[in-house]
Formats: sequence, C-alpha cells, structure tokens
Amino acid sequence: MTSRPRRTALYMPGSNPRALDKARGLPADVLILDLEDAVAPERKAEAREAVVAAIAAGGYGPRELLVRVNALDTPWGHDDLRALAGCGADGIVLPKVNAASDVQAAVRLLEAAGAPAPMALWVMAETARGILSIDAISGAHPRLAGILMGTSDLARECRIRHTPDRAGFLAALSLCVLAARAHGLEILDGVHLDLDDDDGLHRACEQGRDLGFDGKTIIHPRQLEAANRAFAPSPE
Repeated sequence: MTSRPRRTALYMPGSNPRALDKARGLPADVLILDLEDAVAPERKAEAREAVVAAIAAGGYGPRELLVRVNALDTPWGHDDLRALAGCGADGIVLPKVNAASDVQAAVRLLEAAGAPAPMALWVMAETARGILSIDAISGAHPRLAGILMGTSDLARECRIRHTPDRAGFLAALSLCVLAARAHGLEILDGVHLDLDDDDGLHRACEQGRDLGFDGKTIIHPRQLEAANRAFAPSPE
C-alpha cells in the first residue's frame, strides 16, 4: 500500500452536487463521498449517479477519493458496488461490517464487476459484532487497506454516552488500533459531532493521535484545521 497522508477524511454527501464540487478545493487528505447515512432512501440511486459523475469529472487533485456505499444487506448495497467498481475512486468504504465474510462478499462483487487491482476496500468498525471480530475482519482479504471508526452507530447500538473523555469507546478504539497494526492497515478515528465544540474537537484529535490513530474522520470543513494540525507529522 502506498504511503500517503491521511490526517483528515471528510465525509461529503453524495446527494449534494454543491458539496461534491466544493470538496475539490478543501484541504482534506481524504474525501469520503457518502451514499449511506448522508443520503435519504428515495435519493440513493440519484446520489450514486452523482458520485460516479463527479469522480469522472475529476479536479480533486491529490486527495484520496473513497466512496461509502450502503451495507450489503440493504436494497442498494449490491448495486452500489457494481456501479462503483470502475468509477476511478481510490477505494470503497463498506459500512456495518460484522464478520470477515462481509469483506469477502464485497470483494467478490467488486471483482465480478471489473474493479481494478489498485481499488482498495475500507471497513467501518461500528457494530458490537464487528468490534469483537475486528482481528478476523482485518485479515479477511489483501484488498483491505484500512479501518474507519463509526463511533456514532456504535454509541447507539451499545448505549455508550458521548462524554468529553470518550471513556465508553476506549476499549473498542484500542482493539481496532491493535488489529490495524497487526495487519498493516491504516486506521482513522471517529467523528466529533458537536460543530460548536472547538475545545472538545481539539481534545478528541489529540486523544486519537495518542491512541495510535493515523487521522480523523470529520463531518464539516471547519474541523479540518484542528485535525490536520493534530495528526501532522513532527519535523523529525
């Protein structure tokens, strides 16, 4: 896997053409064009077409382009993978991963649709079963490049409260960091939901860095500066 900066990974709604266009000029290392949580059910097909068109139009420069598809057990997941296999994105993000078999099923679909060898697969660690199976998931296939923490969904399923110290997430976060390092994967921390809490964002970024994460997923451009600074390499 090519070494590249992944300090910040910004989710952008696939159903919003203005957002997809604005992303071309933002200082994010990674862009995650989202077909899942950010898109209403009635707009899934439209968003899929918009994302494919935006990637084909280009203009994203050195930014790594990932597309988060819908889970395989939804009405849209299989069609997402077939449509995106040849879209030119750097990778696909698979949500709601519970087992190594989910990764393998996604790879089979991508390869049947003609996905090129360099197209990577990333997994979301966001369910209780997924966290407990993260070692097997991380070694499921050579196409796997990294793990994205889905702390919002994990909080809902496990009834974890969002507290300033993120105490309820620490076991899951560390397990996933260990799995990523054991299998040579990249791993990015979960999002900070409160856009008005700058101090909390700074603390979360520093905590994620100290826990061993390579970068942070974010939900708004205003969070880029803090995360880029926290996860930047030292001069040494």
